[in-house]
Amino acid sequence: MINYDIILNKNLLNVLKEVLIQIQNNKSTNHNQLYITFNTQDKNIIIPKWLLAKYPRNITIVLQHEFYNLKVSKEYFNVTLSFDDIKTDLKISFSSIISFADPTADFGLILQKDNKQKKINKNLENKKMKKDNVINFSNYKKN
Repeated sequence: MINYDIILNKNLLNVLKEVLIQIQNNKSTNHNQLYITFNTQDKNIIIPKWLLAKYPRNITIVLQHEFYNLKVSKEYFNVTLSFDDIKTDLKISFSSIISFADPTADFGLILQKDNKQKKINKNLENKKMKKDNVINFSNYKKN
């Protein structure tokens, strides 16, 4: 069975990676604001314990004017940001990314949904499918 969610999510992550690589190479976001939300519980991220205590589920960071040392690799990116005037090094795994947006470009993507949201969406889709005139192709499969 083809898992379209995994394929789609992987390609959406490639959009974020390309944006970060462009920012890394240009050393600037120019007029853009990149909001990145990630899961702080992901085992592949590295953030200080005090920041994890403050944001136990997820955090949204902003890359605009004051960020440093952006380095993008295949599986993660590193960046230094200031939190309450404390420069902090972060290692953020792409697997932890929940969403990203650039409001100045009117662009955003949701990469992951929590299990509760997935269940709600699945239930809504099932209800809609029952109401609509949808052809169930499983009736036509050869045995």
